[in-house]
Amino acid sequence: MQTSTQIPEQAIAVKPHYAGLDGLRGVAALIVVAFHIMEPHSSSHHDQIINHGYLAVDFFFLLSGFVIGYAYDDRWQRMSVGQFFRRRLERLQPMVILGMVIGAIMFYFQANPWMPKIAETPVWQMLLVMVIGFTLIPLPPSQDIRGWNEIHPLNGPGWSLFYEYIANILYALIGRRLGKKPLVVLVFLSACALVYTAVFGENGDVIGGWELSPSGLRIGFSRMMFPFFAGILLFRVGKIVPVKNGFLWSSLLLALVLAFPRIGGEQNLWLNGVYESIAIIVIFPAIVFLGAGGMVQGTSAKVCKFLGDISYPIYITHYPFVYTYIAYVANNNKPPFGQAWPYMVLTYVVCVAVAYASLKLFDEPVRRWLKKR
Repeated sequence: MQTSTQIPEQAIAVKPHYAGLDGLRGVAALIVVAFHIMEPHSSSHHDQIINHGYLAVDFFFLLSGFVIGYAYDDRWQRMSVGQFFRRRLERLQPMVILGMVIGAIMFYFQANPWMPKIAETPVWQMLLVMVIGFTLIPLPPSQDIRGWNEIHPLNGPGWSLFYEYIANILYALIGRRLGKKPLVVLVFLSACALVYTAVFGENGDVIGGWELSPSGLRIGFSRMMFPFFAGILLFRVGKIVPVKNGFLWSSLLLALVLAFPRIGGEQNLWLNGVYESIAIIVIFPAIVFLGAGGMVQGTSAKVCKFLGDISYPIYITHYPFVYTYIAYVANNNKPPFGQAWPYMVLTYVVCVAVAYASLKLFDEPVRRWLKKR
């Protein structure tokens, strides 16, 4: 076991952020919300608007790996594993808990034919699911109180936070010790697993990870392992250079990748898997490189800070409101866009407003309190 001199938490200085990456994280989160709101109006993944919006999760993992490497790689001589875990818990866990609470409060307002188990779920079971959700421990199918096979049925995106915690644990115990060559091997093998999942999977995509099943776990780990450790590798070997308007160009490229239509149709599913593999393995690292080198000043810096600040709160709190919107769609026989758009806009605005309120009234005060303890 590596020994290190523990120092007070307050003495571990906070490094300045890459402003462009903060902004990109917010752009991706806002696109995810739009993707989820539009999802119930599609008949399948083939005609989904903002078709590849789900790849934002893979982009988040890549960003996380890059930022974790930047923030912690040079601190292990003066920081223990316990201190690392505490800092990560302080950063992530308060909003995990709030997201589950919001999901519990709104649960019975979401009853609809597409979520068959809500009406028959007793309050005690819903509360049990909420408490277990606080820990992010995956729930077995017997506790699926919505009928969608989610490991966190009160707040679906909790599945990706479960894998984010696993990624952080792997980094603290193994990843931080890996030299360049072993890390390159790990990233290469993880890329192979990701390509296999995307190209040779039965659906020709990387959709999944939220089920507690062999296929769900395989997809979840393949979606986490490559981008997270590729992000660490990109930080360690990449040389960031200043890029004029880097945030703008990287944001546009990210939006294009996530909004790109499905490729190959139902007859050539593998083609879409090729597209997603290229997006995650090649284009996303390029976007991070551009965003990290972006020279952000003045109004752009303020925009990036705002987007970065709300990115995590909006990601972890938006889905209970999306569930509610889905209930509206299902209970009204899937109304067309012309009829549903006011409710879509309202849902989107509520998601952003709740995220900002959660940030200012809960997340930031709680994290300040935890750091003082």
